[in-house]
Amino acid sequence: MNAPPTPRLNALATAVPGHDIHRAFIDWATPRIADERTRAIFTRMAARSGIEHRWSVLPPTPDGGSPVAPGGFYDVPGLPPTSARMTAYAHHAPALAMEAIAALGNALDPARVTHIVAASCTGFVAPGIDQIIARQLGLAPTVERVLIGFMGCYAGVTALRTARHIVRSEPGAVVLLVSVELSTLHLSLADAPEPLLAMLQFSDGAAAGIVSAAPHGLELGEGRSLALGDSEDLIRWDIGDKGFEMTLSGEVPGRLREALADSNVQRELFGGDGTPPLLAVHAGGRSVLDAVEHALGADPHALADSRSVLARFGNMSSATILFVLADMMARGARGDGIAIAFGPGLAAEAIRFGA
Repeated sequence: MNAPPTPRLNALATAVPGHDIHRAFIDWATPRIADERTRAIFTRMAARSGIEHRWSVLPPTPDGGSPVAPGGFYDVPGLPPTSARMTAYAHHAPALAMEAIAALGNALDPARVTHIVAASCTGFVAPGIDQIIARQLGLAPTVERVLIGFMGCYAGVTALRTARHIVRSEPGAVVLLVSVELSTLHLSLADAPEPLLAMLQFSDGAAAGIVSAAPHGLELGEGRSLALGDSEDLIRWDIGDKGFEMTLSGEVPGRLREALADSNVQRELFGGDGTPPLLAVHAGGRSVLDAVEHALGADPHALADSRSVLARFGNMSSATILFVLADMMARGARGDGIAIAFGPGLAAEAIRFGA
């Protein structure tokens, strides 16, 4: 009996829109907090967020204003309904995904693609982005498609694991992996610091990769999953009449730090040989990265790639972990590693890799 092939992430590319909305959001959010002391706390936390830029598919106004400025997308009474936001998703999500795919360059041969695995949790359209991408690339109608939707930030890891399973079961498979998230479509009229700080982190981005048995790129190893008990209300993503409503509790970093410091949890996620030298951690926020670093006793430079992605792009939900891996591949990182992301549940999803 032949051993299964070794799946590898052969190539990985990313794309973000050109409209930086981070400063504009802070300027909009700050005066919404009525209490002066609470407003000052929000200002300090925004300054310490570790985020310098966040990007949106929503275009500037004719005079260069942000989506919350007069004439912007959000300049309607009570904010746009979910239907308007999904119309924007149907237009912008495939376009941004195609930008990431185009950035793969010669690494992508559409004629060889046998499968598409697409992840997105910030919008819905049917036919799905998987079908739209296949049509725009001119892929064969026989290409198999998997759409991973509404899982949240760890869906990028789930997409990698799904692509790995496909290649292990079909040695000749060439999987086009895509993640596209448009988080900035879901602004809400919050006036409390916790939801405003949650919105402060999120951004738009897309990543695309090729997974196959070709002998180059990151070797993809086994996956791990862990759902934490009594945590289902800490991260929520509910569909409302005015977009998707994010709940991101301030308790999340503490719960993650407590869980990851547990030796049993470490064995479950990382195996019996301890934490590997390469850590690709979902850049869910500065406090999340701090919690992971402290819980694992990691070297201060171990999460440098994650912190760099957070600073340059913010939290792009499922695409974020792929941005971190792309940075690692671009700088030629070597050794064994693990990619781990956190999301609704509260749950952790991970996959081992080797460079």
